[in-house]
Amino acid sequence: MMNLCLRYTKSEADAEDILAQAFVRVFKSIQQYDAAKASVYSWVHKIVTNCCLTYLKSKYNKTEITKLEEAEELLLEPEVITKMSSEAIINLVRNLPAATQAVFNLYIVEGYDHKEIAALLQISEGTSRWHLNAARKKLQAEILQKENKIY
Repeated sequence: MMNLCLRYTKSEADAEDILAQAFVRVFKSIQQYDAAKASVYSWVHKIVTNCCLTYLKSKYNKTEITKLEEAEELLLEPEVITKMSSEAIINLVRNLPAATQAVFNLYIVEGYDHKEIAALLQISEGTSRWHLNAARKKLQAEILQKENKIY
């Protein structure tokens, strides 16, 4: 669960705080758990994800959307990514703006669709799509930049 929190935060300390808050919620609401509806893991995962989203909502102003530079469509060769450590990739994601990072994690990692993300973050579906596209462009550009520095 710590890895889940790390995907939504900029620091390990923030991730630890979120995880602690999440487990307090788990223990306070354990009597509400229904094994017929979900596994314990799924139930706890959902609580931790909701704590991460609450953290993000408190950290960024929803009306402040920083527009990324318009970038050409960048394509990465698969071997570029395989050369990177998982820690390096996670750090790139953690450097995204908070809202963009949240949308990227929810869509790519958690498997939510744009309608669900819009409801969770209280944004429009179009804004969710914009953040996902911005994340992809920024990550591709940073990966290419790192790849060029290696050679």
